[in-house]
Amino acid sequence: MNLVFDVGNVLIRWRPELAVAHVYPEREAALAYLERMGFAAWNLANDGGRPFAEAMAELRAAHGAEAEALAEYPARFGETIREPIAGTWALIDRLKAKGLRLFAITNFAAETWPVALRVHPRLGEDFEDVIVSGQVGLLKPGAAIYRLLLERHGLAAEDCLFIDDSAGNVAGARAVGMQVHLFTTPPALEADLAARGLL
Repeated sequence: MNLVFDVGNVLIRWRPELAVAHVYPEREAALAYLERMGFAAWNLANDGGRPFAEAMAELRAAHGAEAEALAEYPARFGETIREPIAGTWALIDRLKAKGLRLFAITNFAAETWPVALRVHPRLGEDFEDVIVSGQVGLLKPGAAIYRLLLERHGLAAEDCLFIDDSAGNVAGARAVGMQVHLFTTPPALEADLAARGLL
């Protein structure tokens, strides 16, 4: 069995509101700001390969001066991903010890992925390959990004277990024939891996 992990909120906690904490120090105010900016859709477009300069130009055109709180997003991105999800990394250690092949597929902007590698070097060390959406111009849950991993490494979909905290991304992996686990907590993942005979 080949294990294919998502990154955000499976391996590292992502708190995007911390990128604007210098302007909105209260968490609820920061989250409300991101909601006003349409951050989820804006960030997803960046994950799909849109350059940050273009992203900010669009945000400024839509929101004027209020957009400026996000102008330093790449520089402040490291603050949003400080926390590793230790329980998942402990499972990865056990899976590696058993000789299982480990991969990752992540929706991540090309311009912020190097920051993630600096903050969490294991992201660049523990996996045979990490498919980064912003680098390849493909997004989960589209079928093409899963198939890219399969084709690149000669993997059969049914021999892969895909692990993600997004129900949509899990559905996308299932649609191409992968086995799936909808991530909630490390203990729940551990129980599923044990039931599958992988631990």
